[in-house]
Amino acid sequence: MKILMLASEAEPYSKTGGLADVVGSLSRTLAGLGHQVGVVLPLYQETAPLLAKRRVSTIHESLAIPLGKDIRNVGIRQVDEGGVSWFFVDDEEYFDRPGLYGTPAGDHADNPQRFTTLVRAALAIAAADFPADVLHCHDWQTGLAPALIKSGLAPGVPPGKLPVLFTIHNLGYDGLYPPAVLRELGLPDELFQVDGLEFFGKVSFLKGGLLYSDKVSTVSEAYSREILTPEYGLGKEGIVIRREADLLGILNGVDYAVWNPERDPLIAARYSADDLSGKRQCKHDLLEQMGLPVSEIDLPLIGIVSRLAWQKGLDIVAEAADQIVELGAMLVILGTGEAALEKRFARWSERLPERIAARLAYDNRLAHKIEAGADIFLMPSRYEPCGLNQMYSLKYGTVPIVRATGGLLDTVQPWDPKTWQGNGFHLSDDAPESLVEAVKDALAVYKNRDAWSVIMRNGMMQDYSWARSAGKYVQVYRELASSGS
Repeated sequence: MKILMLASEAEPYSKTGGLADVVGSLSRTLAGLGHQVGVVLPLYQETAPLLAKRRVSTIHESLAIPLGKDIRNVGIRQVDEGGVSWFFVDDEEYFDRPGLYGTPAGDHADNPQRFTTLVRAALAIAAADFPADVLHCHDWQTGLAPALIKSGLAPGVPPGKLPVLFTIHNLGYDGLYPPAVLRELGLPDELFQVDGLEFFGKVSFLKGGLLYSDKVSTVSEAYSREILTPEYGLGKEGIVIRREADLLGILNGVDYAVWNPERDPLIAARYSADDLSGKRQCKHDLLEQMGLPVSEIDLPLIGIVSRLAWQKGLDIVAEAADQIVELGAMLVILGTGEAALEKRFARWSERLPERIAARLAYDNRLAHKIEAGADIFLMPSRYEPCGLNQMYSLKYGTVPIVRATGGLLDTVQPWDPKTWQGNGFHLSDDAPESLVEAVKDALAVYKNRDAWSVIMRNGMMQDYSWARSAGKYVQVYRELASSGS
């Protein structure tokens, strides 16, 4: 099949979070299965140095893109790598700037124009340069693509000739803008209605993807059920319910070429489910890296690698940190995010430097070291569409404690002390008390070295590779292509 991906980021070329990991890994996996895969991305400021090291072809030096009353002329560059054709939309004014979506001061004010340009360029590529069997769009930044196709507003792409799968990676981000943005983008007022892009008096790019695509997917089975409810639908559950018959959940995969303790070049020692001896060396190395006492290596070490945000439940951790330490555990935190949470964790590490260490940064190397060196990994997310770190943790024998939601629920099975089945621990709500109880349960098992070795190996034997998930996507693509949607 010929599959065209449209996304605002994808590793190795641009990244702010898990979306980039998914788009990059899924594309390469599909190509490895024998499909022709193209990916359309912006040529961001951070992407340009990477392209300078690769063989780049110019597909269009000056491609005309309609935007409101203006015509933008953008370049289209192509790199063939990993079996994938990567197309980059080169618009210096819109993409050659710091920040993919914004800066610490806020989102870029012209994001509607920026991502409409991306969408228009992708549809032009689909019409002439990469005539695909299916278009796979990711998140709100691409939501106008199915809306333009179904409304007959995509020149060269007749309605019904290019079926669209739209994937929601996080329903919490919808791309909401004032109604005037439609005219600024050159789109008809008819789209601003309840059955169109209107959402509580604003234009929602996400709604375009939800309503106009042929099928909608989310990144785990549990999350596909959760977003039908008021608790997780975030005011959009009514829209999702309208698409329930076309809604499916496909769990994200893990790139085990990158995240695997048997071959990871970023950790202190390699180890496997058959030989766990290297994990202690990794723990020793992590304690040194974080400035925690190596003399306390036998204490349980709890790791967190996360965006520091309310959604991730890190405020719950901050509330419970004292009690966690009193239980006899050490805590390492890596991440950036909300200023208030950064300050709280910085204060904790200053007050209890022998037990808590916080690194307020993005550091991929240290993230690998935490996955390998920690005994327990903490993810108390209030909601988590899929999550990747809990799957990384399972592979590294780092036992996860998670909130029973979304992809965390789908991948972490509670430990049963009677049968010794399961690979982690659940907390049922977002109360600090529930977190402390879950940590207590985990530490009780940690004291039993035989049981702990079993729960580690139970997780390490799980297979959440992309091959299985990619196969499910291929099935959806074939259904869409054969239906003549």
